Amino acid sequence: MSPQSFARRSFVYRRLQEAGFTFADSGDAALAERPMPSDARLKLADLSVLPRWGLKGRGVAAWLARHGAAMPGSDNRAELQADGALLARLSPAEVLILAPMHARARLADAIGRIPPEGKDACYPVPRREGHCCFVVTGNDAARMFAKLCAVDLAPDRFPPGQIAQTSVARLSSIIIRHDIAGALSFFLLAESASAEYLWDCLLDAMAEFGSSVCGTESL
Repeated sequence: MSPQSFARRSFVYRRLQEAGFTFADSGDAALAERPMPSDARLKLADLSVLPRWGLKGRGVAAWLARHGAAMPGSDNRAELQADGALLARLSPAEVLILAPMHARARLADAIGRIPPEGKDACYPVPRREGHCCFVVTGNDAARMFAKLCAVDLAPDRFPPGQIAQTSVARLSSIIIRHDIAGALSFFLLAESASAEYLWDCLLDAMAEFGSSVCGTESL
């Protein structure tokens, strides 16, 4: 199945095609997949086609509370929700929500009903269109990021749920530590226009660690 046959496809789908990935229908987008999971020490996966949302405004906390979501108690912290979604607090009036990898986010319909002009001081932000989303997982992940980012992501300095709004490969980025199946893992978001550049930078930095590009089936 060709990714070009979908209205929505990854910002790095050409790189994924070059790496031998096939594409499957994930509802409204082409999701890259591989038949065999990767057993590499350090893995890079593209989650850009999965749903994610931003919310801004002084009414964000109240809106989340009305819909049964748990907003982290301080800035630059992320919390896993009951449905598997990851809710990241970027400031007192801004959150980022990443949908579960293998399920539908419970907040999806409610967010979709918020008008573009906002409601009750809560405004939607198009994070899915404006930002790529990658995940790097493996025990060497922090050492790899040290080549690209000035923030110390070592596990004893950067705990689970911690967020860094920083520069990665000279791009304004958001890094979220959210471990997967016990493995050190970082979610990375940056402007979609620079997605291929960032992807290539990550692959170059990962090369010495026995790395591999993988699909969500390996996470």
